[in-house]
Amino acid sequence: MVCQEDLLIEKVCDLYEQISSLESLKPCKNVDMLFTELVLTCMPPSPIDVTNLPKNIQEKRSHLIRLCGEAEGYLERHYSSILGSYQNPLQHLHIFPYYSNYLKLGLLEFSILSQHSTHVPNKIAFIGSGPLPLTSIVLASNHLPSTTFHNYDIDPLANSSAMHLVSSDPDLSNRMVFHTNDILDVSNDLKDYEVVYLAALVGMDNIEKNRIIDHLGKHMAPGSLLMLRSAHGARAFLYPVVEPSDLRDFEVISVFHPMDEVINSIVISRKYSMPIRPLDQGLGSMILPNKCSEIQVFNPLMGLNHGNMIEELTINED
Repeated sequence: MVCQEDLLIEKVCDLYEQISSLESLKPCKNVDMLFTELVLTCMPPSPIDVTNLPKNIQEKRSHLIRLCGEAEGYLERHYSSILGSYQNPLQHLHIFPYYSNYLKLGLLEFSILSQHSTHVPNKIAFIGSGPLPLTSIVLASNHLPSTTFHNYDIDPLANSSAMHLVSSDPDLSNRMVFHTNDILDVSNDLKDYEVVYLAALVGMDNIEKNRIIDHLGKHMAPGSLLMLRSAHGARAFLYPVVEPSDLRDFEVISVFHPMDEVINSIVISRKYSMPIRPLDQGLGSMILPNKCSEIQVFNPLMGLNHGNMIEELTINED
């Protein structure tokens, strides 16, 4: 009898073969159909652990994540160009097919942030903002009306497109700053931010992602918050997974796994006040928090219908 996990892997591999054989990943009917089917295949909750898959499946997963990232980049550039043709682009964001997901994700991340921050942040950095910086736009417009957002992207054309989208809005154009940098070349400026967001597709594999996380851990201000996006279960075929153990310079506060159409898991952590040294270097070694909950159903949005997620880890802060 074939198990559900085998059927899932077979389906994902079949879609991978079709997607990897495409001449272009730019938006069109066939590309949109294949990626929609892939997302719908990976969306349902699944106990699969992608780290235990055979090597050949692991290699396909790694390549598939890069293909998803490339396709997502084309999709954002396509819609950023369309939106940029309007006199007031921000009034037409709803034409982006996943805009409602960003609204839900923004509300969720703001609610999580509010639980673990004692005040409204003055400056937030978003790393990997792209040509369609919807997270920053949603947070700045709907949840953090006095916060300045510093958006970092390595691509100058992406930043140019993003700046054009907010230029007609007198408020956001003053509170959205764009920097064209490889984040690994940014050091002192990182100390200015109370919260740093790391986009899911900045660092496409564990080595790249961990190099960036370690860089942030070295240069972010002590006590500042790092919010990053991960993936859980079958959704890890779409995005890289960040484990709590990857955050060596941070105290992991909570890990949230949405189970609806919001695909990304959310990890919130706090930069340690003192450097953390390996166990073999004596005092100053990492002490794991002892107030961890079991995996549980969790609703951070009190009174809203968002109970369809699990909170993997939470630290009860006194």
